[in-house]
Amino acid sequence: MRKILASLWLIGACFGARAQNLTAAQKDSDLRYLASLYSTYYAPADWKKQLFGFDLLDLKPWLDRAARTATDLDFYELMVEYVASLNDTHDRFSLPSDFVASLGFTVDIYDGVALIESLNRTQLPVARYPFTTGDELVSLDGIEASQLLKDFAKYGASSNPSAIRRLAATRLTSRPQSVMPHAVVVAGKSATVEIRRQSGVVEAYTIPWLTSGTPLEVGPVPSPKAHKQVPRIQVVEGAGEPDYMAELRSAQWSGVLRPEDTGLIGYGGRNPIFLGAMAQFNFTRRLGGAAADFYYSGTFKFEELTIGYIRIPNYSPPSTATALTQFEAEIAYMTANTDGLIVDEMRNTGGSLCFGEEIAARLIPYQFTATGFQLRPYWSRINGFYNSLVAAKNGGAASAVISQYDLAYNAMLAANRQGRTVTESLPLCTSSLVREPLLDRNGNRIAYEKPLMMLIDEFSTSTADSVPAMIADAKRAVLYGMRTNGAGGNNTSFHAGAYTEGTAGMTLALQARKAKVGGFGFPFTEYIENTGVWPDIPDDYMTKANLLQSGAPFVSGFLQHMAFEIRAKR
Repeated sequence: MRKILASLWLIGACFGARAQNLTAAQKDSDLRYLASLYSTYYAPADWKKQLFGFDLLDLKPWLDRAARTATDLDFYELMVEYVASLNDTHDRFSLPSDFVASLGFTVDIYDGVALIESLNRTQLPVARYPFTTGDELVSLDGIEASQLLKDFAKYGASSNPSAIRRLAATRLTSRPQSVMPHAVVVAGKSATVEIRRQSGVVEAYTIPWLTSGTPLEVGPVPSPKAHKQVPRIQVVEGAGEPDYMAELRSAQWSGVLRPEDTGLIGYGGRNPIFLGAMAQFNFTRRLGGAAADFYYSGTFKFEELTIGYIRIPNYSPPSTATALTQFEAEIAYMTANTDGLIVDEMRNTGGSLCFGEEIAARLIPYQFTATGFQLRPYWSRINGFYNSLVAAKNGGAASAVISQYDLAYNAMLAANRQGRTVTESLPLCTSSLVREPLLDRNGNRIAYEKPLMMLIDEFSTSTADSVPAMIADAKRAVLYGMRTNGAGGNNTSFHAGAYTEGTAGMTLALQARKAKVGGFGFPFTEYIENTGVWPDIPDDYMTKANLLQSGAPFVSGFLQHMAFEIRAKR
């Protein structure tokens, strides 16, 4: 079984002493097992083959490489690469380790290069390390940063090429072993970095790696060892909401990697990424100062206009009911006091698909089509829906619930019998994809009806893909920013092998838009997976000017465009 080192000092000795622990047969077994999970449960398998030419069942090259791996860590790296080849934000191979090595500063991609974004001055006192925000990381241990970004791409598995590159950048200076198996080799060592200062001068520094957590140590595993059972979704007899439905309705950053491990500043955070610049644009805050505030909101005074602003950090509030009540209160205020509204879901980690659909219903004041889902019709899922349908009928469930289970069950049964890998597009949150306008008790529309803009970027993820898709398909708002992440499914995680003891994300369904969208270098498709949702007005926040000015150019840009939209509709 796996062992955890008690002392970081022992790392070099242990890895030097043991070159091989897992047997060739064990590696072969776990790789085949991982592939079998994707073969059975992975909804976008055909879509990945069409887009990238990646056939996850073409195992021979991977098995050959596995047989040639010299160490367990090398094999883990291969597993990481195999899953990363899916180009799926929800899917990555992860090890059970909390070990992280850090150099005390973070980098991200601004204007196409790796610039320093933040520094820990306790770890890097300015007297010894005078480089600062906006300086460029040129190389690390003699390897150009541009080359490392390519080498580290597999550690930034994502549905969006820009997101992959940015995640790879965070791995240069912060290395979690959960996704970087060899991260432990830097323990007790220092890195030599070259920094290009903003003056143009290139300076070299030696920085010790700061480590935390307990690293995973390789070790022999007795064989044979029974595989753990693949998690099966349990249906509770007579329950109104079976567990598998809750799983289907979740769409957020993969459960096998914590958002805080990404290294992305502001990812899932309540405060806007451009918070430091908002005051200079006459912003008055409403929400965001109290712990109970789920949103950050307020108003901009822009020339003669009052422009509302609401930031949605994620779609996983502690209480859905409370969050919706809070959102409706803000919408009521914005309706009475603003000329237009900006909704910010940049760097949004996603969450509950149904909560996202409810947010859309409070922004679209007329009938619209919700995001559909094409489900992988494997037999345990079909059986689960059938049992729930029977339980709903016997338990006197509402007719809408019975209709939804009946629709899903019959659609999956038909797809399974016809040999299709996914069903037709189905609703997950109600019994129909068509949503009628929300009305209050007096018959008045609840949704905001004035001009609307939504801010999106390459880390508007999962549910934060589906919400702008609904907004765009309803022709409700101007989308401003960059293409969304393209994490167009939902997610769960599976135990990925008895010997490696890792986990792997699994996309069980595909998000589908109201109609097919063409262009942008992608096939004409209704799928959001990998394609994302494209902005009407492109504007990349990731520029050096925004980094050094706390986002002021970006704020100025979206306010000017919002003002134009408001005036054009008067």
